[in-house]
Amino acid sequence: MSLKKLNTVLATAVVLFTLYLGLSFVLPFEASFPGLPNWPSGGSGFPIVKGSREIAMGLAMGILLVTGHRRALGWVLLMVAVAPFGDMVNVLAHHGSTAAAFGIHGLTAALIAVTGVLILRETSTTPATAAQPA
Repeated sequence: MSLKKLNTVLATAVVLFTLYLGLSFVLPFEASFPGLPNWPSGGSGFPIVKGSREIAMGLAMGILLVTGHRRALGWVLLMVAVAPFGDMVNVLAHHGSTAAAFGIHGLTAALIAVTGVLILRETSTTPATAAQPA
């Protein structure tokens, strides 16, 4: 499998999972935030805020993936990796599960960042024939 195909599969998985996660917070079924000891209850609006954030990030990445803007996609993936890193810090700061903080949120941040780096690496290498003027 070529690097480009592998990166496309990884990026597609990130996009689909991000959209799924966002929808799971917005649609009316019981969602929880992994690792936090207390989930905001009642009409706090927290799930809608979290879900909207995830959907917006998923759509941004998806549009870049579908339109072939791979270098921009790599940079956006690196930026998006900040969100699960922030979630990890949030869980740790609120005395939540350390295992969930690092195992879910930290690992997610790392996987998204690695995917972004791989796509940037893919787009930074140009074949020797493409560099020569015709």
